[in-house]
Amino acid sequence: MKDEKRALVLGVTGGAGYEIARALIQRGWQVRAVARRPVPARLPQAEWVVGDALNAADVAAAAIGADVIVHGVNPPGYKDWAKLVLPMLENTVAAARISGARIFLPGTIYNYGRDALPLLTEDAPQRPHTRKGRIRVQMEQRLEAATQEGVRTLILRSGDFFGPSAGNSWFSQGMVTPGKPVTKITYPGKRDAGHAWAYLPDYGQAAAALLDREAELTAFERFHFRGHYFARGVEIAEAIRAANGGQGKITGMPWPALILLSPFVRLFRELAEMRYLWEETAELDNAKLISFLGHEPHTDIKDALSWTLAAMGCFPEAADHAPGARPWPA
Repeated sequence: MKDEKRALVLGVTGGAGYEIARALIQRGWQVRAVARRPVPARLPQAEWVVGDALNAADVAAAAIGADVIVHGVNPPGYKDWAKLVLPMLENTVAAARISGARIFLPGTIYNYGRDALPLLTEDAPQRPHTRKGRIRVQMEQRLEAATQEGVRTLILRSGDFFGPSAGNSWFSQGMVTPGKPVTKITYPGKRDAGHAWAYLPDYGQAAAALLDREAELTAFERFHFRGHYFARGVEIAEAIRAANGGQGKITGMPWPALILLSPFVRLFRELAEMRYLWEETAELDNAKLISFLGHEPHTDIKDALSWTLAAMGCFPEAADHAPGARPWPA
């Protein structure tokens, strides 16, 4: 009889995959990390396996013995996103069908159109009006349909990620420049429109806590993670400035220039598509999560931002740390 819980993590070199893997290890899980180019020093407690999420045989082999498959993988920089996302998910579904593992999917609010705003519940209608939103809906529909094939799924939805391991995000690509002191903070949205953020270490802990109680879940489950919600969206920029010792000018996003250049720059095109989520209030209702877990992990915003900025190299004292070092708390 198997005593240890085992998780296969796809996308462990990304933000969500890494933090979920780290939280599971803290809870005593055995974690197998799949990557095309493994980085064992990043998570030495894990078993690293060379593999590609686009290769069905790689995923199926890595999933042998797994209780959970964390599907935290995405094509980098949105390159060929529409062509690759669903085939990668199909490989995970096939592996879960063979191994009997539950799939965990980090959910986004891209699934929702304006009609579902401002307060997003798990049963809110998913009628997106963007390309990425429609793809995210197709992903969740595929996973829900997979219950008929014996595949179980857990989705934990959140707002925009930030944190020491977040990688590419609105925070690091749109608001603050990595590797430089914070002299300017760009806020992309309307200043008085509410916006939700998820500090990745908190999100990882919530995911691990849910997976620890996997036996209590139904075959297809959705939970919402509230995270750090700011009723005045610009409050996060003000909080960044406070964490930066009161330094940093808050400016707006140059949307007209970004939209003008979007036909030529993929990143700008992808950012512009989601502009509506910065113009209107989007808040996640976490009542179901609180009812199930009794709490939601929540790091003080000043601490969360301080560790994030330090990891991004925005504080002079962080410059002496070698790449991959983790000077912030576990």
